Amino acid sequence: MTNVIQNLTEEIKKVISKSLIKAYNEGELPQVEVPEITIEIPREEEHGEFSTNVAMQITKQVKKAPRQTAEIIIKNMELENTYIEKVECAGPGFINFYLNVKWLYDAIQVIQAERENYGKINLGNGAKVMVEFVSANPTGPLHMGNARGGALGDCIANVLKAAGYDVTKEFYINDAGNQIEKFGKSLEARYLQLLLGEEAVAFPEDGYQGEDITDHMRDYIAQNGDKLLNAESSERQRTLVEYALPINLQRIRTALKNYGIEFDVWFSEQSLYDSGELQETLDFIKSKGYAIEKEGAIWFKATEFGIEKDEVIVRNNGLPTYFASDIAYHKNKFLKRKFDRVINLLGADHHGHVARMKAAVSAMGIDANKLDVVLFQLVRLFKNGEAYRMSKRTGRAVSLNDLLEELGKDGERNDEEAIIYGKDAARFFFNMKASGSHLDFDMSLAVEKSNENPVFYVQYAHARICSIIKLAKEQDGVELPDIGSVDLSLLNKKEELDLIKALAQFPEEIRIAANTLEPSRLTRYVLDVAGYLHSFYNACRIRGEEKNVMKARLLLIDSTRTVIRNVLSILSISAPEKMEQKQ
Repeated sequence: MTNVIQNLTEEIKKVISKSLIKAYNEGELPQVEVPEITIEIPREEEHGEFSTNVAMQITKQVKKAPRQTAEIIIKNMELENTYIEKVECAGPGFINFYLNVKWLYDAIQVIQAERENYGKINLGNGAKVMVEFVSANPTGPLHMGNARGGALGDCIANVLKAAGYDVTKEFYINDAGNQIEKFGKSLEARYLQLLLGEEAVAFPEDGYQGEDITDHMRDYIAQNGDKLLNAESSERQRTLVEYALPINLQRIRTALKNYGIEFDVWFSEQSLYDSGELQETLDFIKSKGYAIEKEGAIWFKATEFGIEKDEVIVRNNGLPTYFASDIAYHKNKFLKRKFDRVINLLGADHHGHVARMKAAVSAMGIDANKLDVVLFQLVRLFKNGEAYRMSKRTGRAVSLNDLLEELGKDGERNDEEAIIYGKDAARFFFNMKASGSHLDFDMSLAVEKSNENPVFYVQYAHARICSIIKLAKEQDGVELPDIGSVDLSLLNKKEELDLIKALAQFPEEIRIAANTLEPSRLTRYVLDVAGYLHSFYNACRIRGEEKNVMKARLLLIDSTRTVIRNVLSILSISAPEKMEQKQ
């Protein structure tokens, strides 16, 4: 796959490197070592397409003023058979490159050739990467933190796939330990209260208060009556968990599917106990000398890795901690399934867990840099300018299902369309800000059928292109042309060239998003593309224009359609071909 921007920067680097060699051979500059020539896109258009500060990078080596060095480099450049039209020195020693317009027409050629593959690059070379995200406790419905983590994690995984990595999406099911014990006690208390009255049994202080716990037990009693009434408490809790847990997991699966997320692997924490991997991991840590017994418990010697305090991995009652399970889980990821890189998405409140997890990975002889943790901040929902915290239907905190249902509400949409729109709006909005930023989610804006709504603005741009191409065929008799029959040099207006420049940037946006694990770049990028399309549409007629110009512009908007659709595909957002705008 082709990254036009990357190819151009490599070409410019070669031109600079050859110039430095030539300047040395001519005795104009001493021999220099440049660790990495930095090429950037200037903010100001008048400074060209690309710029470098290489003259400033080597100023100490050459013992000349950067501007003087820049002028020597420019003088020794060989520009034949390159896209570079002219080179200028600017400011204290920047070198600005101005390209001929042919590179833009070549970018259109690439888009038309690669179509749905345009934007894909081979950054990862097939390296095995696991992205683990959501991993919600299966004791209740998915909440807003899960919703944001789901959108971010899924898009990070999709970006990495587009960048040439072999990606596995994984959900870690917390079906062992303290939260399952608490789940069992909560179910048991509601079961007994429903049969014997609320006063008969005290509800656990730290129990799960959600209405779903009561709903589960009403359904269980309807199906099974009071047959557990006289059972041992431990047996009763085990039976009720075995009943309710699969229902919750299926609900989570369904909610995530409606949200556009399909996991490759659902990994059970309990399987680490059942397979003996947890005990093997504890023995492994001990054999490495990183476990110590004190106060009747077993501690991981985290302080040996610069952590402030050691961490308990087996309590003094003999039960492993959640941290012990997590160490075993990461041993499974790296040493058993042999992932080259593991990316975990966690809420910002798990910040303290990152350093100790990296320490545990190091203790197992794994390079801690192979573990990346993306921390994401909280979400605040707003509706009509006011905080929106509770679901009116259930009286509880808004779940992912509640959010999708609320966003999809529209008397004109059927149920399937409502689910799709709810998913589209939520995923776009959750990816609009960097993961480390707090997110205010304006639910009123997310349902507007206007250009003020960013997801509508982008989807409408796609639908408008589809409409123009369809009308050109049906009413003007002009088919979407083959690129070989189009004179691309007719695309020479500023708005046309600006739009092509934006389209050419897509593979580079994938590269940067994959390196930074920030899919919010793509929402900003596709909004920019829609903006450039809007400017082009206002300045340049398509239908009714001279036929050759019309064909060239049809090909340009078709290329724009491809880019918008490809970005939305990575975000798992639909690209409708027909939409109505609110007047």
